[in-house]
Amino acid sequence: MKITPRDKILSRQKARELGEKLRKEGKVIVFTNGCFDILHRGHIEYLEYAKSQGDVLVVGINDDDSVRRLKGKNRPVNNLQDRMYVLAALYMVDFIIPFSQDTPYELIKEVKPHILVKGGDYVPHDVVGKDIVESYGGKVIIAPYKEGYSTSHLLNKIKKEEKSL
Repeated sequence: MKITPRDKILSRQKARELGEKLRKEGKVIVFTNGCFDILHRGHIEYLEYAKSQGDVLVVGINDDDSVRRLKGKNRPVNNLQDRMYVLAALYMVDFIIPFSQDTPYELIKEVKPHILVKGGDYVPHDVVGKDIVESYGGKVIIAPYKEGYSTSHLLNKIKKEEKSL
């Protein structure tokens, strides 16, 4: 059976069930999260790195309201359904779970990943969910940072180019 991008998008209930199933199978679950508003090279390299840390990559994605709270009233540029579909089409992403809180703390409790990966702009002690993952022997990994690759940087570049026209 062929897996489509839609098959990779899970509800919170399915996420809990999946986590239990994967752990029983002995799979190493890697979790990361973000807004993933305008996908760019920095996201791709980050997701490739995260996937390389284990067997299954689960991505938590902020819903539209939480993106607005975190990034401002003009964000997200792409709505949740579009952002999830684009992420789900990537080979390295195994599952996607939307969340409405500002942080994925509760989602991390439910998925119980072995490894929690965050981007290089984070320091380990500031990673949300670190306490959860480390409480059962998991670890937090900081991915290498790709300078100049962020959605905010990309949007600012577009604004500057529009002004120069």
